[in-house]
Formats: sequence, C-alpha cells, structure tokens
Amino acid sequence: MPKDKRRFPLGIVVGLSTLVVATGGATAFFTWQNTHNNQPTPVAVKSPQANAPASVPSAPAASQNPIQVAATEKTAQVYWLKDSATDLELAPVAVKVKSADRDEAPLTAAFNTLFSAAPSQDLSSGVPKGTTLRSLKVKSDSIYVDLSKAFTSGGGSSSMTGRLAQVLYTATSLNPNAKVFLSVEGKPLTVLGGEGLIVDQPLTRSQFEQETGTKQE
Repeated sequence: MPKDKRRFPLGIVVGLSTLVVATGGATAFFTWQNTHNNQPTPVAVKSPQANAPASVPSAPAASQNPIQVAATEKTAQVYWLKDSATDLELAPVAVKVKSADRDEAPLTAAFNTLFSAAPSQDLSSGVPKGTTLRSLKVKSDSIYVDLSKAFTSGGGSSSMTGRLAQVLYTATSLNPNAKVFLSVEGKPLTVLGGEGLIVDQPLTRSQFEQETGTKQE
C-alpha cells in the first residue's frame, strides 16, 4: 500500500520561505549593525603640507641679570695756582673716581673740583666764580672742553694766563701729551679777556710752557 505523502500547500511553503528569508535578513542586519557600532570612529588627520615652514625653536629668554662692567679707579689731577715771586707755578691735587667709563668721568670730576674753592690757603685759582663745565669729550689724543661764559670775565693778563694754564693742565692730567680744544658757550676760544690774550688752538703743555714759562710743582 503506497505511503501517504503529505504535501503542504504551496502558499504555506512560500510564506514559510519568506519568513525564513526575512528572519535571516533581520538577523544579518542586526549583526552588521552591532559590529559597525563597536568599531572605533575614524579621526581625520591632516598631513603636513609640502611647503609648510619648519618650526623654529624659540630663542632663550634674555638674562634678567646682565653682566655688570666692573668699575675701575682712575686718578686725575686738579691744578691750582701757587704763589711764586717770578714764574707761574702750578700745584696738582689728586682726584680719584671709580667709573667704568673712559676718561670723561674722572676729568669731569676734576673740573667740578677746580670750579669750587681751593683746598688750602697756600693754593688759589684764577678761574672766575660761576664758571661751569658745559661739556667734556675725549677722542683719541684730543680733549674737547666747553666752559660757560663766566670763564672769560674779569682779571688782568696774569689772571688770564693762570686760569688758562689750570684748564689746560687739568684737562691733560691723564694724558699730558693730549691736545685741548677749548670753547666757551660752544664757540672756539681765540681771544681771552679784555686785554686780548691770544689762545692758539689746540692747546698743548709743551707749547704753553715755551710761551709762558709755566712750572709744575
């Protein structure tokens, strides 16, 4: 007797197939979605441009404590007039100054001392009161001294010669062979005083001694 073979209606078979396909597709979708969500999010990184300038390290900050130049002690001489029966005689007095500058600082201190009172009763000055130093510059073997107008006031020929000697020898106390260019109120001094003492520029010790017979102590 032939076996009883049951046949499912075609509609049921097609429906079951559709369900299986749908179920498998959904399972595959959820599996892909979970896998996709677990992957790290990519980050965009810009590659350096070919023409981009290379980074330059910043320069180290400047030191807050710059190197200090050690001050040295220099000694200039202030020349005063000393009483003499015949010749013009000069007496030097030392002035010490600590300075890192060149010769301007000690010479300026010397002139400021010269324009004050004499240090003793044995010494005097032919420089008129009120005379001040307007400027002083040292360039190589030349010294430029500019005085106030009071320097040209009062006195006779001996007083004029004495004050001129004091300025010349004080200015050249650090360099006796230096040349001195003397001016008053910014103008070169050519004639000093009412009696017309001729002032040859530049002034030098050797020439002044020959013309006036000045002596040093």
